Amino acid sequence: MKTVIVCASVSHGNTRRIADSMAQVLGAKVVSPEEADPAELAAADLVGFGSGVFYGRLHSRLTDFVKALPTGRGRAFVFATSGLPELPVAPYTRPLVKILEGKGYEVDGRFTCRALDTWAPFRLVGGINKQRPNSGDAAAARAFARSLTDVSQIPSTDCGKGAHVVGL
Repeated sequence: MKTVIVCASVSHGNTRRIADSMAQVLGAKVVSPEEADPAELAAADLVGFGSGVFYGRLHSRLTDFVKALPTGRGRAFVFATSGLPELPVAPYTRPLVKILEGKGYEVDGRFTCRALDTWAPFRLVGGINKQRPNSGDAAAARAFARSLTDVSQIPSTDCGKGAHVVGL
């Protein structure tokens, strides 16, 4: 299965580490939005889109890239790292899922986990989630990636300790 992961990881490399963990399982190529080739994405069997969370939203480099993609068909997944947990009433991954679905992608699932966050008030104490993502988060990301190889097996439960998987 040909897989490409488009990842905007800018602050501490947290999202890239999660993307790399997923890529190990999927045999995927990991690229930034600037490096991504829309033709290569169209030819892929599965495309992942992920970033860190900034002010409650995924990074604009990623969302702008997805908005500019041509309409097509394919399977996708969304992932994010954040200092604070994703709230069920206002999930930060949902807007990107809606954009992808509008582009013709079938979104198979979402993965989120906690990560080092040094946003303004947290900077005063050196940040929160200083040891995240950790080996447990990487293992949860690999398990999520394995589930994507068989769509019927996508989990929809909390992975524990801040990692969360949602099947759509």
